[in-house]
Amino acid sequence: MAEKIKLSNVLANEQLPAHLARGVIEERLRSVILDGRLPPGTAVRQQEIADLYGVSRMPVREALRQLEAQGLLKVEMHKGAVVAPLIGEDAVDTYALRVLLETEALRQSIPLLDDNDICSARSFIHQLENETRHAEIGRLNRLFHMALYSKAPNQKLLRLIENELNEEERFLRFHLSSMGLGKLTQDDHNALVDAAAEKNVGEAVKVLEQHLNSASRVIRAYLDKQLSR
Repeated sequence: MAEKIKLSNVLANEQLPAHLARGVIEERLRSVILDGRLPPGTAVRQQEIADLYGVSRMPVREALRQLEAQGLLKVEMHKGAVVAPLIGEDAVDTYALRVLLETEALRQSIPLLDDNDICSARSFIHQLENETRHAEIGRLNRLFHMALYSKAPNQKLLRLIENELNEEERFLRFHLSSMGLGKLTQDDHNALVDAAAEKNVGEAVKVLEQHLNSASRVIRAYLDKQLSR
């Protein structure tokens, strides 16, 4: 069972400086959750992590709160923090929210993007075209989208979007491996960056909406199939 996995099997046993502990623990846990080494349902115990890194429970607790806020952990009665499901029942609602948030960020960002931003976005597409590791595809997808949104002046908006893209990373790994799919087509990404390069806000927003709504339909079909079993 996933919840019986020992954290020591996937996390290094090392002493961390107190002032770095929270950030390092958050990033280490985030990495093993996103790449699937800690599957959904795995218990993430504060004391076990504190012992592994030779720190108090306080920085561990803070790291877990951050991961919960990012949708990577959830707190269950009598069990504490556990790795959240890859796809929850609210996944379709999440995509509807992403459409609202990300199209607004794109509208704000495109007029301020420069040639370096466009080159950066295109470089992520190139890497995605040649990448086969599911976890890395998820990471590159997040970086691609953030490259196009990054110039939006509303920093709170960008933080909300990045939290949603953390969930997208996990979905992409699931989408590609568990659903038996191969590499993702980059047609939408190419069309999106082309529109951004031309400062065509309307076309870019249209492509992004189609891109996100397509992913939402895939998730809805998967959830419906699970309910019919």
